Amino acid sequence: MRRRVRAAAVPAGAGLAVAAGLFLTGVLTDSDDGGNGGAPADRPGGISAAAGATVTDPGAREEAPALEGDDLDGKPVSLAGFRGQVVVLNVWGSWCAPCRAEADDLGRLSRQTRGEGVRFLGINTRDRDRAAAQSFVRAHDLGFPSLHDPAGELLLRFPPAVLNPQAIPSTLVVDRRGRIAVAIGGAVTAEQLRPLLDRVVEEG
Repeated sequence: MRRRVRAAAVPAGAGLAVAAGLFLTGVLTDSDDGGNGGAPADRPGGISAAAGATVTDPGAREEAPALEGDDLDGKPVSLAGFRGQVVVLNVWGSWCAPCRAEADDLGRLSRQTRGEGVRFLGINTRDRDRAAAQSFVRAHDLGFPSLHDPAGELLLRFPPAVLNPQAIPSTLVVDRRGRIAVAIGGAVTAEQLRPLLDRVVEEG
């Protein structure tokens, strides 16, 4: 159960920082069941469950935020480094049962689509211990890098209508111009993701 946060008086000009802090508190105290609690209602261009996800019209797509940092092995990686390719962004945690359920499919799909100009990039969240995340990667043969984001700071860079940091796992498809084409809250299978991914790949 999520803990209630009591509002307190804050100095003028501090509202934005406090709001971000309370939002991050919600991320870190949410139940670890991988559920969609608190996710915005499905709407065009917004978060959808995998079964109802669609490809957003190119003219209505939002730019993906800048994402950079160290991967699970301490090597630098960034979303900008994949510009010109279609990128599947997957938010996961080793503690998350639905993440474990989808991981094998995502690992297999990343290998199948690499020759089509598709790259996968993970965002590993709430894993304070890199060793647990590295064990997850080995167990599911994930050949793509993952940014280590233990406090969920990278997730807060996304508009919550596109990626709700309380919905773990989540998957986004970013087009070749760095815009978010697909947003899925919750676990996804290869069969659900592949048709959406193919449509973005075919945009050329």
